[in-house]
Amino acid sequence: WLKEALLSSPAKAHQMAAMKVCVSLLLCAAWCATPGRAMEASPIAKIIQMISDLQAKILAEGAQSQKVYEEFAEFCEHRSKDLQYEIKTGKDEKGELEATIAKEDAKSGALGEKIDELAGAIATDEGDLKKATEIREKEFADFSAEEKELLEVIDMIKRAIGILEREMAKSGAAMVQLKNSNSVVQALSVLVHASALSAQDGTKLTALIQNSKQAEEEEEAGAPEAATYEGHSSGIIETLENLLEEAEGQLSEARKKETSSKNNYEMLKQSLEDDIANANKDLDEAKKSLAASGEAKATAQGDLTVTSKALAADISTLDDLHKDCLTKAQDFEAETTSRTEELKALAEAKKVLKETTAGAEAQTYGLNQESFLQITSKAGLAQFEA
Repeated sequence: WLKEALLSSPAKAHQMAAMKVCVSLLLCAAWCATPGRAMEASPIAKIIQMISDLQAKILAEGAQSQKVYEEFAEFCEHRSKDLQYEIKTGKDEKGELEATIAKEDAKSGALGEKIDELAGAIATDEGDLKKATEIREKEFADFSAEEKELLEVIDMIKRAIGILEREMAKSGAAMVQLKNSNSVVQALSVLVHASALSAQDGTKLTALIQNSKQAEEEEEAGAPEAATYEGHSSGIIETLENLLEEAEGQLSEARKKETSSKNNYEMLKQSLEDDIANANKDLDEAKKSLAASGEAKATAQGDLTVTSKALAADISTLDDLHKDCLTKAQDFEAETTSRTEELKALAEAKKVLKETTAGAEAQTYGLNQESFLQITSKAGLAQFEA
């Protein structure tokens, strides 16, 4: 029981146990110091040896406890440094990930605007190309119709001139009528009646001649009729040749205009198509960049979630570590204090026992003297109560 009381681990029980040990030892010493047992020193010596053994054991336990505590304190220090480094690293990584997310947000916004601009530019260019193509198609249709008409007119005039030249070379009623014709229109009418010229060609040529000479007739009022000739045959052919030259000139001009319009359209078309192709290329790249930015942001957000959780766990672990290490340090301090008090109490008990043994050898046994048992009992009980 004595050993168990001395080696009790709870800090609060150490001092009480030490006091009980002192009282018990003092009582034993007093009993051994009675007149009948004054010469029996061996039991007290055994108790003193027991106290010495207990002191040695307590010191050994203190040394072991000190070693364990120092190892634990070293663990606390190293673990705390590791956690602080991990927390710093985690905070740095968190900051970098948050910066990456903000960067990708800004990049995505800029790319979104660029995509909208490119899509708008493409739509505008495609609209311009469509309008230009429609205009070009109408111009070509108008030119084709004009070219066809002029070719027909030229062919018709050439045929009329050939017919006139052949008829002029003949002799007969048709030739006489042609020579007596007072105008080209009248000459054409003669050819139609002679079945040398179709009625349709005659009508077209008549309309063409009348339209060609209308302006001249208005400017030269009072002059001889434009279609009246002297030396009729050469005058009629000359008039038709002038009409032929005019028609061929119109055809040449129309073809030049068509060539110019076509070249302009081709240049505009090529330019718009190049712009559209380049814009589509930029649009594809912008879309790919936007997708890559979205993936980078999603990855950073995932990493941020993991990093934030790990950081929170490290902070919590460090806080728990500090609490645990502080608690252990306080417990160690309390145990050390208690162990010191226990050793002090044992030392005092040991001193009392030695003094008691020395007193018992010189004591006389009178009835009027107070026994050492009474003295030590009162002292021990007073100390125990205190």
